[in-house]
Amino acid sequence: MDLELAKKLKELNEKKKDLNNELKSINEEIEKAEHELIEEMLNNEIQNFTYDGTMFYLSTKVYANPEPTAKDILFKKLKEYGYENLVYETVNSNTFSAFVREQMDENDKELPEWLNGLVNICEKTIIGMRRH
Repeated sequence: MDLELAKKLKELNEKKKDLNNELKSINEEIEKAEHELIEEMLNNEIQNFTYDGTMFYLSTKVYANPEPTAKDILFKKLKEYGYENLVYETVNSNTFSAFVREQMDENDKELPEWLNGLVNICEKTIIGMRRH
């Protein structure tokens, strides 16, 4: 057994965790600096400016999400008004994978016949790690 590979995998996972934490921190700093710059520009009634070869400008974006309690009504209305191309039926992949595993466990490790041809199953061997 080559324990150097285990050591390398552990080190890489720790490095990934550290980098993710650093990225989270940097994103928080970016958000704070952006908020402060927006305030400054609005207070000084500046729409845009150039600094060090980069133009900074105010822009307003609209983000929208369906109201969870009205999602079915919204989807029906979108279809009714000709916007059916915006409506997608989805299944959460983690939840669906758990459902399929459960179905297979209840069917002697085989996919139930009613799901044959409708589900692609891929098994991947991984190495789990946890601190002791």
